[in-house]
Amino acid sequence: MGMNWSGKQVLVCGGAGLIGSFIARELLQRGAAVTIVDNLSSGVLDNIEDIRDDAEVLVADLRDPAICDAAARGKDVVFQLAANMGGIGYITSIGAEIMRDSAGININMLEAARSANVERYFYSSSACVYPEYRQTDEHVTALKEEDAYPAEPDQFYGWEKLFTEKLCEAYQKDYGMCIRVARFHNVFGPVYTGFDKAKGKAPCHLIMKAIQHPDSPFDIWGDGEQTRSFLYIDDCIKGVLRLVASDHGRPINIGSDRLVTINQLADIVIHISGKTIVPTHDLTKPQGVRGRNADLTRVRQVLGWEPEVTLEEGLRRTYEWTVARLDHVRQVCDL
Repeated sequence: MGMNWSGKQVLVCGGAGLIGSFIARELLQRGAAVTIVDNLSSGVLDNIEDIRDDAEVLVADLRDPAICDAAARGKDVVFQLAANMGGIGYITSIGAEIMRDSAGININMLEAARSANVERYFYSSSACVYPEYRQTDEHVTALKEEDAYPAEPDQFYGWEKLFTEKLCEAYQKDYGMCIRVARFHNVFGPVYTGFDKAKGKAPCHLIMKAIQHPDSPFDIWGDGEQTRSFLYIDDCIKGVLRLVASDHGRPINIGSDRLVTINQLADIVIHISGKTIVPTHDLTKPQGVRGRNADLTRVRQVLGWEPEVTLEEGLRRTYEWTVARLDHVRQVCDL
């Protein structure tokens, strides 16, 4: 299952972030002509420094419909990953801006893609669409795609993602657009913005804490018994490109079904560091839902895809990448 990307005109919205930068890099290698648009609210140009000479890079704000119209014109495929987003501390503290900014971007980009007769459109949704009542136990039952309804996401961020899924469904139904939607489950990997204080995610934060210990404390938010599954970026990109090439028009999970506690995640990072570290826990910090895991039944059946990189290997690669670029990571993220 695949597409011939050679010569394709591709737009990657949010292409200076984690997933967007890796998609752009992979498509360039496959011969596509890539345009990246990002306002750098969550991404940084350092994430795409190695491909800036090969891709067209526009620093622009997709909340502006005119920017979206211009960016989509002449494109064959659009990857829409731009959003106002961040880690659990960020998305639990901000609601209106997240919903307003991300909904505006998604409305603008879908309409721009429709007007430009874009052949295929990819939307990056999130496991945050799943209802809180299915995620109250750390021994959570893995979430199937149909479990998103009846809807009750635990954060405004998830409600906006769910709204846009339905918007994509409406555009498919009314205009015949070819749209693919992935629900990402905690994708991580070596990227500068993973370490951002407000918008970074748990794997990178734990890696930085291990690197900086004992000069800085190694604290875990909550009691550490909350559970998640984590997907390494290389596997994510393979899944996304298979999905875009497929005829599957409904939202689908792209994640791992290996459930770990945050304490276990920290233990793996500590083992990789080679240090003796006894973590502390900060019970005043947000920890999100108690448990969340991905059911991969559908993605295995439809795409023949499943993760190949183990959690340990993905964390090791990210740890080593960070150590090799530590001074620059600190500079970019003001650490």
